[in-house]
Amino acid sequence: MAAVQETVRPPTGHPPWWRRGPVVVGVVVLILGVELVLGWHALAGALTQLRAPRWGWVLGAVAAEVASMGTYARMQRALLRGAGTKVPIRKHVATAYAAHSLSATLPGGPVFSTTFNFQQMRRFGASAAVASWCIALSGVLSTGALIVIGSAGGILTRDSGGWHSLVGYGVAALAIAFGVRLVAEHPHWLDRPVRLLLGGVNRVRRRPPEHGHDAVLGFIEQLRSIRVHPARFGVAAALALLNWLFDAVCLWMCCVAVGAPGITATSLVIAYCAGMAAASLPIVPGGLGVVDGALILGLVAGGLPTSFAVAAVVLYRLISFGFIIGAGWLVWLAIRARHARAVSPSSA
Repeated sequence: MAAVQETVRPPTGHPPWWRRGPVVVGVVVLILGVELVLGWHALAGALTQLRAPRWGWVLGAVAAEVASMGTYARMQRALLRGAGTKVPIRKHVATAYAAHSLSATLPGGPVFSTTFNFQQMRRFGASAAVASWCIALSGVLSTGALIVIGSAGGILTRDSGGWHSLVGYGVAALAIAFGVRLVAEHPHWLDRPVRLLLGGVNRVRRRPPEHGHDAVLGFIEQLRSIRVHPARFGVAAALALLNWLFDAVCLWMCCVAVGAPGITATSLVIAYCAGMAAASLPIVPGGLGVVDGALILGLVAGGLPTSFAVAAVVLYRLISFGFIIGAGWLVWLAIRARHARAVSPSSA
């Protein structure tokens, strides 16, 4: 009969005083209270401005944000049509809204958004290679467009190195996008690197050297079907630029709507790029607090009074985050319900 040994558990002591719940809550409340006291004047002024905004400019800001989403959808449509997959624009717009909501509100949102985008394109009839290529290239074009806008902001501030940055970033973005397009036209270039990479991965996983090679070659073979005309590529790049510009116009209209005095194109572009750079850091879903703080600091640094900057950013986020994200989740629910109805008869 085997002896039963008792597992001795280490004694559990009380956590340090600074890690106890009431202390943590008290510290958070204290910090928020101090911030509220220090920023009360600006916050009260912002609330005053928001009570009576110029509604015509508010509607214009909403229209600009809707146009921003529409240009992003049209950019992906141009790339997908260039690869031979034609889809109605309403489906692209619906996908753009739903994917944006997933990306902005869920922890690890970009992963969910990319997966959803890929699944939608596959449902549209695109091959796995075409869908992956379209998502990758749209990301490159979008990032490159924002970098170009930021460099233009540097030129507007009369920075002597602005022209060099603009040219350098523009060339880099075009080189990356052209490289992706070139690889799609000559997928056989990937054969040898893929063999080497796959062989290394299989050695680590203790699999045969050729394991998975046929599947990868089939994926590469699908890339041969991609033939995007340079004109369509240029249209997609222009739409990527318009996507950011319409969003920046929304922020400018929000500033005008709350009566912000003397907002200049330079300060607006710099503040906007600072906010979008902060949004690229997925610290919290939607960049809540992070994006808002960066936008407010940018506008105040550009000469806007703090109360007007806070009011403008609150209004901008209500439109770009509240309205657009809310609409996107409704679209996602509609897409999911439609897909469920389409699957249920076939599975019955």
